[in-house]
Amino acid sequence: MSAVAPALTPSAHLDTFARDHLPPADRWPVLEFTTEELQYPDRLNAATALIDDQVARLGADRAALRTPDGTTWTYGDLLRRANQVAQVLVEDLGVVPGNRVLLRAPNAPWTVAAWLGILKAGGIVTATFAALRAGELAPVVAKCRPSVALVDHRSLADVVEVRETSAPDLRVVSIGSGDADDLVTLASGKSGEFTNVETAADDVALFGPTSGSTGVPKITTHFHRDILSIDNTFGRNVLRLQPDDVVACSAPFAFTFGLGMLVVFPLLAGASSLLAEQVTPDGLADLVAEHGVTVLATAPTAYKRIIAVGKAGQLAGLRSAVSAGEHISEQTWRQLRDEIGLAVIDGIGATELLHIFISAAGADIRPGATGKAVPGYRATILDDDGAEVPPGVEGRLAVIGPVGCRYLDDERQLDYVVGGWNVTGDTFVRDEDGYFYYRARTDNMIVSSGYNIAAPEVEAAIDRHPDVAECAVVARPDAERGTVVCAFVVLKDGVTGDAAKAKDIQDFVKQQIAPYKYPRDVRFTESLPRNTSGKLQHYQLRRQVQAEYEAARS
Repeated sequence: MSAVAPALTPSAHLDTFARDHLPPADRWPVLEFTTEELQYPDRLNAATALIDDQVARLGADRAALRTPDGTTWTYGDLLRRANQVAQVLVEDLGVVPGNRVLLRAPNAPWTVAAWLGILKAGGIVTATFAALRAGELAPVVAKCRPSVALVDHRSLADVVEVRETSAPDLRVVSIGSGDADDLVTLASGKSGEFTNVETAADDVALFGPTSGSTGVPKITTHFHRDILSIDNTFGRNVLRLQPDDVVACSAPFAFTFGLGMLVVFPLLAGASSLLAEQVTPDGLADLVAEHGVTVLATAPTAYKRIIAVGKAGQLAGLRSAVSAGEHISEQTWRQLRDEIGLAVIDGIGATELLHIFISAAGADIRPGATGKAVPGYRATILDDDGAEVPPGVEGRLAVIGPVGCRYLDDERQLDYVVGGWNVTGDTFVRDEDGYFYYRARTDNMIVSSGYNIAAPEVEAAIDRHPDVAECAVVARPDAERGTVVCAFVVLKDGVTGDAAKAKDIQDFVKQQIAPYKYPRDVRFTESLPRNTSGKLQHYQLRRQVQAEYEAARS
């Protein structure tokens, strides 16, 4: 089985927007389907495999979704409600195959039902973070052109603002308000019987918005077969869930990491998920112990925090744990192994590839290494010219597998796909045995507590403050969060830079963009470093904060 060219099969989509805006075939990465599990029929609806087939295989009474308040949905409950959502979309909201549906809701059972219902109806899910402000949502809506938005009733304001200012045809439907036109209310009046649209395996099922290193949103596109491929690679070969597993994950569904860990992998394994809307690392440790969680997935900063507050023992009942979003330090890994015998599975993934493609579990783990290419993928290291380098030489991580980068109508496709490889924006080194070791990011992306934050986007928000003349934003190393957003700010003449002004700028940024992106470190300076042509030299600031960090540790 070898590389497959992007020759698409006949689509079931009546609305052809997604296929019309895929990259030209010569800009796609190479796609490879190198195992039996990765062979798919031409017609495939991922929702059928995830819930309909599971009910037929396991029965309707098995627990599928749990919440901390004791609510439990069985597989039968989930199938019926997903069908009801699909009925609402088609019968009441006029959704046709290929329409996009914006989904903005927390990790909760009705969110899973909505996600599955959109796929059943042949729609394309566009999931966004509830934390995003209207200014961040508007370009996503403009690029994806959803016809319907399903929105948690507590997060309506920003979506309504976008509709009123730039998307007058967007129909906004609340989830959980109790109103007569609320999704849950409408669903309660449906039969729960629905015939899934027979989509093509290569029909688009998901749009995954990602800001990228510039802050301008990119829209990743994922096919129905891609949803199953992440299970047929990482899920089956590394994670290996069992039917009696209970899975918890701190990442929201809008992160494809959270989507895989809480929806795709558990459902295909016949397991169950514990869904918590918002939880701190301390609270996450308590939930694991209280609810018999056997598999946990979260960011390295959460594991570090759990250790720091003395709650590592709360994780002692775990059978398995996954770390992703950023590199887990060898120190944190060894602490968990030594204290409670937990060998955390590290991994690196990307929104462009939907989930994890380099990892290792059990006896295959080498402390300090991210892991090896997951079965179904191959990976290498490229130099700046796109040539492969030998083991021991640092360079750009590049990956090929059954999924790959396909940005929606975006010239940045040319930056991510190089010679058929997906080039992730990370610097790694590979050893002679094929293990990959993380070194750094190669772009302007700041990874803090597992969240990707584009430095230019934060700079633009700070620059809008009336007292700011100019600024530069870089990642500052941080023992707790991996890195934090650090802003060097030049104020306008006559403005005093003090603690009050720093807080004022931080609060201002939180109103402009998602609060998690705000600069935790604000430094006032008379000028910013520039080269002879006037170009801002971010690398000088990175060197400065790195040197400070190393000096403080020595």
